[in-house]
Amino acid sequence: MDKPRIMFVDDDQEVLAAYARAFRKRYAVEVAAGPEVGLDMLRAGLPVAVVVSDLRMPGMDGVEFLGRVREIRPEAVRIILTGFADIGVAMAAVNKSKVFSFLAKPCPEADLEEALTAALRQYQLIAAEKELLRGTVRGTIKLLTNLLEMVNPEAFGKSSRVKRLAVDLGAYLGVEDAWRLELAAMLSQIGCAAMPAESLRRAYRGEPLPGDKAYEFAMHPRIAADLVSNIPRLREVAEIIAYQEKRYDGGGLPPDGVSGERIPLGARILKVALDFDTLEALYRYKRQSANPVAEALDRMVDREGWYDPEVFGALQSLATLPDGFEPRLVPVEELAPGMLLDQDVLDLTGELALSRGLELNTVSIRRLAGQVGQTGKKARWRVLVPPAEKLAFAKILDG
Repeated sequence: MDKPRIMFVDDDQEVLAAYARAFRKRYAVEVAAGPEVGLDMLRAGLPVAVVVSDLRMPGMDGVEFLGRVREIRPEAVRIILTGFADIGVAMAAVNKSKVFSFLAKPCPEADLEEALTAALRQYQLIAAEKELLRGTVRGTIKLLTNLLEMVNPEAFGKSSRVKRLAVDLGAYLGVEDAWRLELAAMLSQIGCAAMPAESLRRAYRGEPLPGDKAYEFAMHPRIAADLVSNIPRLREVAEIIAYQEKRYDGGGLPPDGVSGERIPLGARILKVALDFDTLEALYRYKRQSANPVAEALDRMVDREGWYDPEVFGALQSLATLPDGFEPRLVPVEELAPGMLLDQDVLDLTGELALSRGLELNTVSIRRLAGQVGQTGKKARWRVLVPPAEKLAFAKILDG
């Protein structure tokens, strides 16, 4: 079993050498001669469970250093050592850097060992909770999305397309915790699960709906947000979903006066992705445009105040960039998770079974195989094949 990795940071080489001698039998000890060296090691990907830092160091004190450690390695437990009995410094260390333990120098080896043991226990508890939560959330989300795929292919196809664009926009903009944005996009349409397919098809192509259906469609973000808010630790995701139709200038739903930067960034990204998908479909299918992407972007430009300028600028940059996907006609046995379906698939009754733009997974590939079995024909499917590394990653995610 690998030893837990501890990093000691001090500007005194003799102190660092003493730490290494005292603890190297029990831990994988890393030493950094100063805060900048320690930060460089963490930025390079060094996995550490605990970081122990001196308070007084030239150029950057321990409070600031551990604050930056928290940004780079938030899961690492942080301990600070000081020879100064300063309650103000102690409070700053706890409040700003979320320090787990504050020890006075000189610190007896037994006391430091006790602090390290407690810090490692805390690290293991956090790691175990994260893994449990990750498994629970992943299973719940997979259940919801699989149900949506089976119950309402129109809604699932919309969420699949929007998820890809939202994730690309988030990566382009350097969004932190991008997984929240991805989940919000995946679950953004679950409030539409009970809507008739024809009504959704019209709504997703920018066509007007009759009064009762228009109201039902307008309520879907709130319904989805209420559902997602019941999943542990997904409050921020639910908030993104709730504000997915909110305009940057404060118009749209919900009618609460929130506008501009007060709208969650994920919701601002989702709004751009949703509207672009709707307008692109309108110009592609309803108006038979020769260049639906360009016309959709032009229409969005005309909607003054609707979109976060930075997010919309990112869309304008990305919409014309090739993404490396290759169009192919593929028999069902060669389909793989991560490929994009490039055609609508109808069932034997003529109803939509799978929507164009769907990112294939094990469930949808099985349904395509079932389509072949029902018709008895040797079918090939139009798909867009991503680069090999994306295909490999999609296979891992699909499990």
